[in-house]
Amino acid sequence: MVFKRLLGSLGVGGPTVDTVLNPGAVLPGGTLSGQVHLRGGDADFTIEHITLELMARVEAEHDGGESEGAVVFDRFTVGGGFRLAAGELHSVPFSVMLPWETPITELYGQGLGIVLGVRTELAVAGAKDKGDLDQLTVAPLPAQEAILEALGQLGFGFKAADLELGRIGGTGQQLPFYQEIELAPAPQYAHQVNEIEVTFLANPGGMEVILEADKRGGLFAGGHDAVTRFTVHHHGVEQHDWHAEVDGWIRQLIEHRASYGGHGSYGHGESHHGGHYGHGDPYAAHNSHAHKDDHGHGHGDGHGHRSGPGMGTVVAAGAAGLAVGVVGGMVAAEVVDEVGDFFEGDEEDEGDDGDEG
Repeated sequence: MVFKRLLGSLGVGGPTVDTVLNPGAVLPGGTLSGQVHLRGGDADFTIEHITLELMARVEAEHDGGESEGAVVFDRFTVGGGFRLAAGELHSVPFSVMLPWETPITELYGQGLGIVLGVRTELAVAGAKDKGDLDQLTVAPLPAQEAILEALGQLGFGFKAADLELGRIGGTGQQLPFYQEIELAPAPQYAHQVNEIEVTFLANPGGMEVILEADKRGGLFAGGHDAVTRFTVHHHGVEQHDWHAEVDGWIRQLIEHRASYGGHGSYGHGESHHGGHYGHGDPYAAHNSHAHKDDHGHGHGDGHGHRSGPGMGTVVAAGAAGLAVGVVGGMVAAEVVDEVGDFFEGDEEDEGDDGDEG
């Protein structure tokens, strides 16, 4: 979706900008391409720079509850330093690389409710205007899709996905937020956990997979979360038995309930070491501790935050695969509207955590 706006800093008669992204979803760490189309105004102007900002709708927890805000997580200068004549049409092609940790917004072509956008900033005559906004669609990496597919085959169903402000300790996280994909438990685990949350932290060499089990509380012990971390590689995805691999991960995670009972505390840095899983297998690196910060971000109360129903919240998929669960309750047009409405109204909440390309 494209929002064409007059360059507000210059008033009526200024140049306009229209950014068009190449069709199709982009992968994390992949190339985002397109063109910035400019139309000259009533007079000649010098275009000082054209900058693209990657934006995300992110949830944050604080003492007063929970709020949402827009976060700029990367920025690229793609052009500038030229004169745009009155009425002139000028196009600037661009090709930039997304951060490896860019959240995925769809699975099997169905939206997950994650709101990402690409905003174009135009600097003219010393004034800047954030004049164009486009929805960014990101599909999963092969390993991410394989892991989610395996979870679906094991009986887990998609519930919701969101972005949480904060950092996961013990990981190589780069962005100021992380994505959580919430899954309803498979029938065989329904009596032990309320849900499983999956977080992917990709990098050029591979990917960290953080699994969180929200544990049911017993009669004498309150519920708490257990967190485990695994690492996988990008190569050889098609030849790997992900069903067996992920099943082992889940079993290892569930075992923490018996091992730690009511003594574990999610968000306070306890280490949950499960030793090595799948010795000699490059896809099954050691399981190690991970915890989310306790400074108003993440889940610092030790009981875990559960997002309420919203964009992308759907019924559990059952054993037919996660794709089934993504279909219900999601209308693509609503996501498009959400991009413009949210980012236009929350500019004051942005954080600049990206580097200029």
